[in-house]
Amino acid sequence: MELSQAQSFERREQVEQWFRSLRDRLCSALESVEEEFVSSDAFAGSQAGRAYEKRFRRKLWQREEENRDGREGTQAEAQATTTKGQKTRDTQPRADSRASNSGGGEMSVMRGEVFEKVGVNISTVYGTLVPELRSEVRGSAGDGRFWASGISLVAHPRSPLVPAAHFNTRYIESAHGWFGGGGDLTPSIPDPAAREMFHAEFRRVCDKYKKGRYRAYAKACDDYFYIRHRRCARGAGGIFYDNLSDDWQSDFAFTRDVGEAFLNIFPKLVRERFDKDWNEEQRAQQLRVRGYYTEFNLIYDRGTRFGLLTNGNPEAVLMSLPPLVAW
Repeated sequence: MELSQAQSFERREQVEQWFRSLRDRLCSALESVEEEFVSSDAFAGSQAGRAYEKRFRRKLWQREEENRDGREGTQAEAQATTTKGQKTRDTQPRADSRASNSGGGEMSVMRGEVFEKVGVNISTVYGTLVPELRSEVRGSAGDGRFWASGISLVAHPRSPLVPAAHFNTRYIESAHGWFGGGGDLTPSIPDPAAREMFHAEFRRVCDKYKKGRYRAYAKACDDYFYIRHRRCARGAGGIFYDNLSDDWQSDFAFTRDVGEAFLNIFPKLVRERFDKDWNEEQRAQQLRVRGYYTEFNLIYDRGTRFGLLTNGNPEAVLMSLPPLVAW
């Protein structure tokens, strides 16, 4: 059944509000992990801890707003440098003369002692897809018009014993409306316990909705995050789903639960590992794994391609890339 304009607007508003609220909770949860670690006795007595207390640093989240339709952004909080426990927000509006692609988003990035780099992006974009994307986005093969909103998180921890993680969910309307997303884990050092905990959380959510959903979405994740030229998986897997359009209310509820699952499990995994000792050999392994991660995101990732071909802010689109890598 075709939606009325009012129904479409209501749905769009609901998903935008959800993604923004989830962003705020994810940022708060990961900030708490960071604060917990730097306040610990183990960190305070370390060389890194003593240096931390002596220096001024930007703390914690930097926020950058990007607008694709030339709207002016607020500059009141721009370029603030603050002490421990406070936040910064950088607002830098971006004009776009291409009227066919408008909207914008907000990029939040934190660099600290637990997270060498973690970013949480939200965005809502709309317009007309370029021809090379129309075959890749369901329902846009005709006139190419689309509306998309979503959230994306990528965490690159400092310790090689803490797995990197990726999470995103999105809602897209073209000729059809559908949800997609998922979460996956990338340990630098094999960690069967972390893998099992991560998968168990998503298995619980999937099984709540439909028998066989976890198995299908876990396989889809393995298939998608496969580095073909390396003939290996990017990490320990998770779930991945696309073009979910069975029932809008149920699909939206499932997408919210996927977000709740990631929010529940990832900080736990980090807390159990962030104060464990690691060595330079393990750090070197971490940088090599990050190299593979980078290759996948630049060569195969559809989200990267979509963001760049819809004229997204490259800094936001490439937020997923790790801060340091090695080959």
